[in-house]
Amino acid sequence: MAKVVIAGIAQLKPLVGTELAVSDRIAVSQERIDAFARATEDHQWIHVDRERAAAESPYGTTVAHGFLSLSLLPYLLGQAIEIQGTRLGINYGLNRLRFTGPVPAGSRVRARFRLAAVEDIAKGVQTTWNVTVEREGEAKPVLVAEWITRRHE
Repeated sequence: MAKVVIAGIAQLKPLVGTELAVSDRIAVSQERIDAFARATEDHQWIHVDRERAAAESPYGTTVAHGFLSLSLLPYLLGQAIEIQGTRLGINYGLNRLRFTGPVPAGSRVRARFRLAAVEDIAKGVQTTWNVTVEREGEAKPVLVAEWITRRHE
């Protein structure tokens, strides 16, 4: 998908309530899952033990950590939307987060970004995004979140 370019934070408020972008898909490989397990020390078998997951998991394979799916949001947002004229963007938190479906190893996911709110803060804005992460070939989303970010000029 083409990146949506927004010409400065002043252009955000009129966009509240709009789905602004859908990202391209990104692969969630077993290698990515293994690297995340090493980084977070979360080696639960359903994520990293291919043989046991094939035999015992209801998905027939390993699945990504929910927090791995969540950690992709900054990348997917940056890939899909560019807000010009800002020098810094930060994660501020989440109001709501649900992991609503599995992401089996080898899946491809993408995110939909709807701008829910824009509030003025010192030297910038706070944005609230309604985000839905979808797995290719699956109707039900794998993650839904109300995500708060800040952009500073």
